Amino acid sequence: MAKKQHRSRRPEERAKKEFEEEVLQIDRVTRVVKGGKRLRFRATVVIGDRKGRVGVGLGKANEVSESIKKAVSAAKKNLIQIPLVNDTIPFEIKEKFKAAKVLIMPARSGTGIIAGSAVRKIMDLGGVKNVLAKSLGCANRINLAKATINALKRMGEREIIIPEETKKKELSSGKPSTSASPSVETPGDRSEDKETPAGKKKETALRKETSKEKPKGDDKEKKAVVSEKEPHEKKPQEDSQD
Repeated sequence: MAKKQHRSRRPEERAKKEFEEEVLQIDRVTRVVKGGKRLRFRATVVIGDRKGRVGVGLGKANEVSESIKKAVSAAKKNLIQIPLVNDTIPFEIKEKFKAAKVLIMPARSGTGIIAGSAVRKIMDLGGVKNVLAKSLGCANRINLAKATINALKRMGEREIIIPEETKKKELSSGKPSTSASPSVETPGDRSEDKETPAGKKKETALRKETSKEKPKGDDKEKKAVVSEKEPHEKKPQEDSQD
């Protein structure tokens, strides 16, 4: 009898997903209608590629799987780009969304992600490896997630200019540049200050001080000179009478 030839079945190669998904929270919500209450599921999902892109989305459906799919599609529409500098954020930022407050600070290499709740998952999927975060308000995960997304979005809108010297130092030491350049006053700023009421008060005070500092001896000398000139001017009148 001929032996049956078994075909070698290779496992199908799964296509790599562009974004990784992480479920933040699944809630059971109800809506009151005329006939009674309708039960549905609400899913909050975070997606990211660990290279700087991250997004948060919400979805509602009658089943959990459908709500997650809707949340993923909503998160793809709200993607943002995180400005990464040596695997951390460029500067400290504070953001508020409703009752949730989040403080996010840069950290040195090797620190890791020191954060909790939704902030940790967003930073992990966004590709931030070293960061410090603190929740200062309520502990609602949805509000915290939206507050962190708004903070990272506002951070990306600013122009970050790093000089070449600091870049070399960062590459050698691995420390992020968080210090801001000091502000320098220009002549234009001083002219604007003079137009304000505070600037006018300063000018009047300076004038009073200068007037007080003038010596009084100069006025006496002027009076003496005038008194000496008066008799000489009257002499021609006396000669005319004679």
